Amino acid sequence: MIDKILLAPYYLVLKLRHFLYDKGIRKSVRADVPSICIGNITVGGTGKTPHTELTARTLLSMEEAEGKHLAVLSRGYGRRSKGFQQVMTDSTSSFSGDEPLQIKAKFPAVTVAVDADRVEGCSFLCHPEKLKTSKKGRKCLNKEFLPADLIILDDAFQHRSLKANLSILLIDYGRPVMTDHLLPIGRLRDLRERMQAADVLIVTKCPSFIDELEKFKWISAMGISDFDTETMQGISKAGREQTVLFSTIKYCDASPVFPDGDAHYIYSKRAVLFTGIANDSPLKSYLAGKYKVARHLAFGDHHKFTWSDIRKIGLAAENEPTALIATTEKDAQRLREMKEVPGNLRKRMFQIPIEAVFLTEQESAIFRTLLKNLL
Repeated sequence: MIDKILLAPYYLVLKLRHFLYDKGIRKSVRADVPSICIGNITVGGTGKTPHTELTARTLLSMEEAEGKHLAVLSRGYGRRSKGFQQVMTDSTSSFSGDEPLQIKAKFPAVTVAVDADRVEGCSFLCHPEKLKTSKKGRKCLNKEFLPADLIILDDAFQHRSLKANLSILLIDYGRPVMTDHLLPIGRLRDLRERMQAADVLIVTKCPSFIDELEKFKWISAMGISDFDTETMQGISKAGREQTVLFSTIKYCDASPVFPDGDAHYIYSKRAVLFTGIANDSPLKSYLAGKYKVARHLAFGDHHKFTWSDIRKIGLAAENEPTALIATTEKDAQRLREMKEVPGNLRKRMFQIPIEAVFLTEQESAIFRTLLKNLL
């Protein structure tokens, strides 16, 4: 009721938009190859990039995908380039955005591209020859890649003009959508009822273990009935069959941000942490279990680091001369472009990679089956 009354203009605009698409007044199209949409209906921090990587990693491990060419399409938040661009391993975050660059670094054999227009982006990925004849395509700097056989759409749940073959909606365990509200009162950027439009709901950033009772509480709160624990499927309020899975974040070993990183600092007992992401609490908690976090410098999401920021980090490091200087993978992508980082900081800066993993082998197997059905 809060959304309908206090936020009536925003609520009604969203309702009208979805009504037009649902009734076919505004058209949705499919890409020429199977596509997987990974998104959310909240602002920031549900784990879209780790789950995009999880999807790519799973597909690349499957025999059924052998010989298939996989592509990832993202908006490329914060980039300075325009239109459709292919992301290369030596691209910069200012050109492509930090998240697409991170994905490309982990999966160099996958075509990674950025385009705010997802319909156009899919068309170019399926038919790269159009880049040489299209007016918009001529702006693309790197036109050579194989046609995609399957496309993963990163953060595209709101893009109703493109209809994916498999839609995955992410819900943060620490921020249940069911009790949230539209911006600016809450953190929803779309209507709660849009949950019912997804094929798969993944509750992300869960504790490493959740008992069946806790899972059923979530499933019930999401309005799903007739849930089958074998298939992890139930029926939404709209009568749609939905799969519900639960994932957590796995932290990997620290790795140097710069080539001249000194691995001895990994064994320090103290750490200086700096972050520029939407929600850094899980990383801070993880590091606190391994180090004494002496200082934490928190910047805004997708923060573009400046020389002033490097000075702040340097001053914090001076007070902790033996401490590891830790950051996230996303922040590391932006840092590598800075020539001003002093050598004494470069050797101490380490990123903490993360991976999204399902809580059980059963859920992992169900996810593989969902992907297999697209191949």
